[in-house]
Amino acid sequence: MNPTLPDRRVFLQRAALAGAALSFPAPDWFPFSTGKDGKRVGIIGLDTSHSTAFVKALNAPGADPAFAGYKVVAAYPHGSRDIESSTKRIPGYTEEVKKAGVAIFDSIGDLLNGVDVVLLETNDGRLHREQALQVLQAGKRMFIDKPMAASLADVVAIFDASRKYKIPVFSASSLRHIKGIESIQKSQVLGADTFSPAVLEKTHPDLFWYGIHGVETLFTVMGTGCKQVTRLHTEGTDIVVGTWADGRIGTFRGTRTGKHEYGGTVYTQNGNVVLGPYGGYDPLLKDIIRYFDTGEVPVTPEETIEIFAFMEAADESKRRGGAPVTLESVLARVKQ
Repeated sequence: MNPTLPDRRVFLQRAALAGAALSFPAPDWFPFSTGKDGKRVGIIGLDTSHSTAFVKALNAPGADPAFAGYKVVAAYPHGSRDIESSTKRIPGYTEEVKKAGVAIFDSIGDLLNGVDVVLLETNDGRLHREQALQVLQAGKRMFIDKPMAASLADVVAIFDASRKYKIPVFSASSLRHIKGIESIQKSQVLGADTFSPAVLEKTHPDLFWYGIHGVETLFTVMGTGCKQVTRLHTEGTDIVVGTWADGRIGTFRGTRTGKHEYGGTVYTQNGNVVLGPYGGYDPLLKDIIRYFDTGEVPVTPEETIEIFAFMEAADESKRRGGAPVTLESVLARVKQ
């Protein structure tokens, strides 16, 4: 039986208290006016601008019909607790999403009681394995924002859990949809050079934190099949050269000086295609919504694992002074 209207008002008054978090389980009817059954979205992590961007897109009056009526109704704010650039965002982003009708919970378990699908947005990849496991055990479909994890081992473990619980998951950078990429036919690609910022964060492997954007752009056009990498590293720049099994070469340039931009050049049998500029979050969000609806992932686990093996091999190449490192060798270490 649904509660009376005064009961509902009491619940919502408690949810709206400034700075307060919901520490009690959500009732069966929650949220009774902010989302349709099957389309209630929960966010884990309010320490990244991606969270507020997704809330703005999904909860906007007259939201894009491509978002199929999905609404963000609840969020758990944490989130990194020791990365200053992330933790300092949480209070402001929490207040921002509350104004969009999002209830704030103080545990992932309570959040999962009131949502149907999950955006795992925590900026700190070290937390993703533990947080993702809770979502999978609850049987919820989930998108995992970048970086999928802070180690190759955790990436593999998350996909292992996905298979165990029979819940497909995917992770992707919005740079998969950089301008120009829609015209690329992978069968025609001879090679590619991509670039993005590669700001370092001491708690994560070098490229996992931000360089992943440009690495994922590289794999989006080149596809899987990279066999080995070599890395040239200076204080301001990384250049990673990947050799694919068919002899093609793809390179990633990560920058830490100058203006932060994203782009690249794709070399095809029909000519060269320049990538850029960055096109925003909406194309990725449409991929996420299609996945929520169908359970079909736009990026395979095999490709995502190879992307992280590429970055892990790049780290190993740096440790070895730029020597070539095979992806097979870093994957074998994880399996052991």
